[in-house]
Amino acid sequence: MTAYPFHDTTDFEDADRGLIGSLVPGVVKAADGRVIWDNDAYGFLDGDCPDTANPSLWRQSQLCAKQGLYEVTDGIYQVRGLDLSNMTLVESDNGVIVIDPLISKETAAAALALYREHRGDRQVMAVIYTHAHIDHFGGVHGVYREGIPIVAGHGFMDSAVSENVYAGGAMSRRAEFMYGAKLPKGPAGQIGAGLGQTTSAGTVGVIPPTLEITHTGQEETLDGVLIRFQMTPGTECPVEMNFLFPERRALCMAENTTHNLHNLITLRGALVRDARIWSRYINEAIDLFADDADVAFASHHWPTWGRDRIVTYLSQQRDLYAYLHDQTLRLLNQGHTGPEIAEMMEMPPALEAAWHTHGYYGSVSHNVKAIYQRYLGWFDGNPAHLWQHPPEATATRYVAAFGGADVVVAKAQGFIDDGDLRFAAELLNHVVFADESNTTARELLAGVYESLGQGAENGTWRNFYLQGATELREGVSGIVISTAGGADMAMALTIDQLFDSVAIRINGPRAWDEHLTIDWVFTDVGHTYRLELTNGVLIQHLDPADGTTDLTVTLTKPQLIGLLAGGSGLDGIATDGDLGVVQRLLAVIEAPHPSFAIVTP
Repeated sequence: MTAYPFHDTTDFEDADRGLIGSLVPGVVKAADGRVIWDNDAYGFLDGDCPDTANPSLWRQSQLCAKQGLYEVTDGIYQVRGLDLSNMTLVESDNGVIVIDPLISKETAAAALALYREHRGDRQVMAVIYTHAHIDHFGGVHGVYREGIPIVAGHGFMDSAVSENVYAGGAMSRRAEFMYGAKLPKGPAGQIGAGLGQTTSAGTVGVIPPTLEITHTGQEETLDGVLIRFQMTPGTECPVEMNFLFPERRALCMAENTTHNLHNLITLRGALVRDARIWSRYINEAIDLFADDADVAFASHHWPTWGRDRIVTYLSQQRDLYAYLHDQTLRLLNQGHTGPEIAEMMEMPPALEAAWHTHGYYGSVSHNVKAIYQRYLGWFDGNPAHLWQHPPEATATRYVAAFGGADVVVAKAQGFIDDGDLRFAAELLNHVVFADESNTTARELLAGVYESLGQGAENGTWRNFYLQGATELREGVSGIVISTAGGADMAMALTIDQLFDSVAIRINGPRAWDEHLTIDWVFTDVGHTYRLELTNGVLIQHLDPADGTTDLTVTLTKPQLIGLLAGGSGLDGIATDGDLGVVQRLLAVIEAPHPSFAIVTP
């Protein structure tokens, strides 16, 4: 860490610049009194870095924990430190435009109230979603006023809801590790997530956009404020956009450039992002906007002021993603695998010297593997890796080959003593997966995870390791983080997506011998969907030709959502045919497991 420029306090000066006032106490509660955000819990970060934290990550967390209302430039303000993301407020002719209303209704309302406390009771005139991740739209009900425009990029709703349907259960479980929301906050525990401190746990919703941005160069005027947009699909999010306020000379970079290396694949899971196109869109933003901007701000972290500093910052972020992409491709074309390239990758000294290129949220290691995965997939070409046993079966064989659990634990202790915690974790993980009741191995592995976590510069790596240690010692408790989004998210799903959410829950082997058909006639949507269960697969047919079905159900989309949510069944819904097929269908539907094991078999 001695090579790091800790003498450079520019980020602290920028993060403090423009502070108007803070929420005191920095706690937000739900209507029932439950605390859903507590920024004051990070007060310990005011102290010097202890030996239980990486000094670079400690510094980043000190910056991210700053909380309050900040002036970005004349007429543009940000509330930071009241959720994982920032909420930006742009004053307009008759009120204020809200950009990215946080995760939860409660934190968004608190952020708006803090703004109004210092800037007057201005009404919200519009809401802009920079992109389709939940920390940028989930709190919209905390700021929304009936009839105002909601602005987002083309395809926003499909992007916002699709990942929460298809793999949302697994993502929610893994997000618990990624953000460390259930870990105790403190020098030995959760100190942040690199991109922000953690996620709020309040009421999540979504209101569909009423004004779509479809192309770069599109201009819109919202309550007298001119905005010029740049579409950046396939970067940090499938639907994302940067935009300039030319009259304020202020550039919003959404989440395409933040003060860290971002994820090309998140540890909670997602589609792999395109580092190549990400870099090119940043370069395009420089060409489009740099000469017209005196400040660049984003949906996380703090702004950058001055044209030359903005260009340097954006150029380094551009080069960061391009370098990772191009060098990974160079090395994989020489025959190296993802893990090998991750160990080989060295960043250019000029990039390494810039704080904002460091892997506090993404990392060079897992981003390189993401690029490899994007181009070549999971298989590295070695036949030995083509048909390996799953983890539990592999573990029992390794332990047997070593001569038993005691021998493996002793070997692992030797690697711990030698400082090779990575291989010690691999050995001990085999013991735990071969016999999860081995308390000696569990405790030793928990200690290894603690040490790896406390040494990590990456906030999400730290949280993963520390949450793993916690679950080895205490078991799995209830889920804190959910991306489901409640009734709003359900209503945002198309009929196709709603039926897809059923199809991915069919227990295939249990349904092999079932065959049934149900016509769903939607009086509000104006379409009929025929569901056919055959060969363990639930198939949809839109507006099918006449044919024999087992059951016809006539209903509305809200009634279907109530039915899928386990409400009052078919009461009040018109049916014609064999009602028994509904029970047959329900009998082969399997609910997701919200608390599945991760660090144990």
